[in-house]
This record gives sequence, structure tokens and C-alpha cells, in this order.
Amino acid sequence: MEPVIAAHLWQTPYTQAKEIDKKIMDQQHPRKVFEQAVALLKAGRRDDAETLCRNTLERDPGDINFVALLGSILADKGDLDEAETLLTRAVKAAPGHAKAQEDLGTVLLNRNRAEEAIPYLKRASELRPQHPPLLSKLSGAYLSLGMKTEAEALRSQATALSPEQAKLEEATRLFVSGKFRESEKLAQELVRANPRDVNSALLLARLAINASCFEDAKAILEKIIEMTPRFIAAWHDLGTVLKELHEYEEAVDVLRKALEIEPSNAMSHYYLGAALAMAAEPEEAVTSYQEAVAIDPQLTGAHIGLGHVLKTVGDQAGGIAAYRRAIELRPNFGETYYSLANLKTFSFDADDIEDMSVRLANEKLPIDCRVHFAFSLGKAYEDLKDYDRAFEHYELANQLHRDTIAYDPVQTEIAHERMRAIFSADFFNKLDASSACLRPDPIFIVGLPRSGSTLLEQILASHSMVDGTSELPDISMIAQDLTQRRSGQVFPQCMNDLSSSEIKGLGKKYLQQTQRHRQTAPFFTDKMPNNFAYVGFIKSILPNAKIIDARRHPMDSCFGCFKQHFAKGQTFTYDLFELGEFYLEYLQMMDHWDTALPGQVLRVQYEDVVADLDTQVRRILEFCELPFEDACVNFHETKRAVRTASSEQVRQPIYKGSVETWRRYGAHLDPLKDILVPVFPKSETSQV
Repeated sequence: MEPVIAAHLWQTPYTQAKEIDKKIMDQQHPRKVFEQAVALLKAGRRDDAETLCRNTLERDPGDINFVALLGSILADKGDLDEAETLLTRAVKAAPGHAKAQEDLGTVLLNRNRAEEAIPYLKRASELRPQHPPLLSKLSGAYLSLGMKTEAEALRSQATALSPEQAKLEEATRLFVSGKFRESEKLAQELVRANPRDVNSALLLARLAINASCFEDAKAILEKIIEMTPRFIAAWHDLGTVLKELHEYEEAVDVLRKALEIEPSNAMSHYYLGAALAMAAEPEEAVTSYQEAVAIDPQLTGAHIGLGHVLKTVGDQAGGIAAYRRAIELRPNFGETYYSLANLKTFSFDADDIEDMSVRLANEKLPIDCRVHFAFSLGKAYEDLKDYDRAFEHYELANQLHRDTIAYDPVQTEIAHERMRAIFSADFFNKLDASSACLRPDPIFIVGLPRSGSTLLEQILASHSMVDGTSELPDISMIAQDLTQRRSGQVFPQCMNDLSSSEIKGLGKKYLQQTQRHRQTAPFFTDKMPNNFAYVGFIKSILPNAKIIDARRHPMDSCFGCFKQHFAKGQTFTYDLFELGEFYLEYLQMMDHWDTALPGQVLRVQYEDVVADLDTQVRRILEFCELPFEDACVNFHETKRAVRTASSEQVRQPIYKGSVETWRRYGAHLDPLKDILVPVFPKSETSQV
């Protein structure tokens, strides 16, 4: 279905609606009050206009002009339930009210009820002939029903009446259908013809976002906001771009400004909640998401976001309730079911399994939804100990997703070899560590995902001198920022050319960037697993940082990755052969660091932690030069936000049931085992 293009550029007021003096209003003629409401809308003060309409309808519920206007305001805000009720009432009472007919048709169109929308849009078109935006909406309704001839005739008519509007709608249609180059060409033509066309500029910004050109998108959106400060969609997109640039505090600031413009905008609260979650403020994020769903109970994404942050702060029951509400609203959205599965400690019931199976079988659903359903069913059958059916669904999920992503194992091998070539023993022998940033604050936990890194972080974060953070992207970002294509500088080869002061500056930069995740403890954890490839870089810029390698049995580690659908990255995990090869690459990297940096990396075996927690905790704390504290052994009692998939597991005492789980899957994992047998623990090699 084609998008409905906004009829105006500004959408929001600067201040929350204030109470209107009803005595003064009572003295005014209804027509003057109506004109005042329209004037407020034109000035961008939508909340004030809404309040004026509601107060008028309290006195005179039968004034259809105000019923229709309030319905239009609510439709523009996204409150579609009340808008539909009001507009239906308006068109019944005044069938000749063209705007009400159009607005009701638009509401139905936006609710994916095109067949119901068409009669209202046709009636509006009869009342307002030769109106291009209305013709375009009607064209979109016909197209969504497969009535291409009728749709094209109306599109041609709209184009003849307003070429610019038609071009923008065509550019938007191309964008929605994935034809990004064609869409960009049309949008650029429109902006060149009219530099103040902020709708076309917004489309250009979204094209830049889609292409991951976030700096370009940021520049466009800032220009849009400068020209049209009340254009709330631009504020929302700017917040999204800043999140992608990892400028989380700036994203929070931008979205708070959006709420100053329009305090009752549910989407602003929703986007703010997401930004706060990324800025490591989960408690505030809970409040923002709750505000969003209070304003718009139908906002599915806000319920999902609320579930995520409630899980993060340890409110599992609240998280489950939020996910369940999201499923009621969008039952075909597989990500919500997977959010339940990803709690790890949650089990689906028979009705859930039947429901997910039916939806997975629907090949018309988007691939991403089917991927989430398949992963969720894998977890459901695993809980039922039906390992054949569990593997069947895990395999399907991975196959479906692998076909949609790009991963080149050869490039991984080349990148790792470059790291080993630069960060050699000779490099560190020549490096003047005394001139680097000597702060000992960070404790890095590296390794493969699903290898016990969250458990180690929870143990350390239970210590009074350590702040637990999360998987921080800063090390790889700082390293990759050293690559400057224009000058020819490339990481990691450029490390040999950096001065001592430049290297010291990189360490300081890391500490400055990660400060936002810390509280008051002198030390903090960074458990980004992929940092295993950057150990040499870390020890170059922060020689006193501690590094722990979270290691697990090769089969449990790899199969744990295969069962996990990662939100972003980890593209090597969706094929068992590629997973096995990547594990060998990981071992080769860690062996290199043992040679180049002897004694600088502590290896902690997950199975050893499970077997003898007290000894391993003491060993870890001794390596980190921290005094022993009982809280580290009783880590499951620590109250803190945990943002990874193991969040619920680390809130429970350690148990041995998580060891050697791969054996349950028997011959299904033989191809992976064939790759990994050479690196099995020595005690198992003879048995295999």
C-alpha cells in the first residue's frame, strides 16, 4: 500500500495545550471559536486546537464542525481509534462534509482497510473534484487492492493537476518499493527546484539513512529543522540518526526537544524511550515507553520497547505482559515472540506453539518475521526436549536469515591476519607503553558470543569497585575511524606511523566516550565479544587495561550462537560450517595474543566456573587486582540492568544444566563437530 503524503509541513505546537477560559469562550459565536481553532492549527499549535475543540464539544456535543475538526486533529496525531469514531459520526450527520469524508477515508487507509476507505474517498473526490492529494490517496487505495487500471488512471489525473505533488508521491512509492536510486533522483530534482521543499528533503534524509550515510542524513535533517522547526518527523529521524552515530546523549536531547514542541506525541515518547535505553538509562526509558502506550495504547513498537527495558531492569513479569500486549496488537510480527523466547527462562505453551507454527507456514509473511518465528519455535521445542524438531526450526531460521545477509569468511581471515602482522611481539617490544594512557579503569571481556561473558560481567559488576556496563562498540569505532581514505591512512597498518601522543589520545578518547555508561566505581567492564580481534590495539592504547577471554566448549559455544538471532552483526553465526571456521579463527587470534602479549590475557573456562565458582571468582579478582568480596560469588543477587540475551540467566544461581547441551542434538551437529574435533579439550579427543 502506498504511503499517504502529509498535506502540510508542520505538524506540532511548541507548548502543551493550556486550559481555555470557558467564560470568554461562551461569549464568542461558535463560528469565531471554530476560526480560532483553525488559526491555532495553521500556527502549528495542534494541542491548543484540540483542547479548544474538546471544550466546545463539552458545551455542545452536537456541533459537527468541531466533531470533524477534532477527528482530523486526532487522525493527524495517530490516535486512529477516537479519530475513526468521531469522523464516522461526522459523515453520518453531514454527508456533504468533504474534509470529514476524506479524513475518514485516510484513517481507514492508514489502518490497512482500503476497501472500506474507497467509498469515503470517492465521495470526498466528488465533493472536491480536481484535488491532487485526494486523487493520490484514492489511487493508493485502489492499488493496494490490486486494481491497477483504476489506480493508474487516478495517478495520471493527479499528475496532470500537480506535477510536483505527483513526483513526490512517485519518489516515495519508489522508496517504499526498494528502488532507492530512482527515488533519490526524483527527490533531488524536487529539492533543486524548491530548496524549501522539506517533504522532499525528508525523503532524501531517509534515503541517506537507508544507505547508512548517517552524517549526510544528519546534515539534511538539521537543515529541515532550521527551516521548519515544528516538523516533528524530522526531529524523530534526527534522533534515529544520532543513535546510529552512537551519539546517544545527543539523541536524547533532540527527542526531549521534540516533546517540548508536542508533549502529547506518543511517537516522541517512543523514540525517546529507545534513545534512553541506548544511553544506558533503562529506568527513564521505562517511563518514556509507559508514557507512549498511555497516549496511544495501539503503538506496538512501544510495547515491545517497554518489554525490552523491563527485562533489562529485572522486571520479567512486566516484560512478558508488555510483549503479550504487543502480540495482541500485531500477531504476525515474529520479533515479539522471539523477544519472549530470548528471555531464555520463558517457556511457550501449546497454544503459542500452534499459533507460531501457523504463522511460520505463511510464506506471504516477510522473511524477517518468519525467521523470528522459526527461532522461537526452535526454543519452544528445545524446552520440550524434542531436539529433532528444535534443530529443524533452528536450521530453517538460520538458512532463511543467511540468504539475506552478506558475510565473507575470506575477508574475516584477511582482517585477522593484518591484525596479527601489525600487533606482533616486535611491535610491543618497541612500543613505549609509559607514554600511553596508563589508566587501569577498563576490564575487557572478550570471546565468542554465548560463551559465558555475561556471567563473568555479572560476577565483576557485583564487586563494589566495578561498574558493569554492556557490549560497548567504542574500541572498534575508534580503530576504524583511524582509516582515512583521502590520506591513504588505513587501520591497522597506520599504527606504526602514530606518535606516542596520538596513541595516548586514543586511550583517553575511549575513556571519555565510555564515561556515559559508568557510575562512580573506579573500574568498569566492557564485554563486547568481538574485541578479541582488537586485543593488540587495546593493549597499545590502554596498556594497564585488564583483558579476560571468556572461553567455552567449542561445540556449546558455536551451537549457542547458531540458536541465537542477533539484533545486529555476528553475521558468521548463521551457518554451521562458517561458525566452525570462525571459531578456529578466534583460537588463532587468541593464541597470537598469548605469544605477543604473554600473561596479559586471562582465560576463563565456562565449565570451570560452573564446577568451582569460588575458585574461579578468586582467580578473576586476583587478575584484576581487586580484593575478594562475597557479592561476586552471590552474583545472582546483584540488582543491576543487564542488556544482553542472558539477562535472566545471570539473575539465577549457577547450574550445571548448561554444560554440554550440544550433545542432545546428536548427529545433527556432526558437520560442526568434524571441524572442531581438533580443538576439543584433550580429555575428550580420545573419546571422540
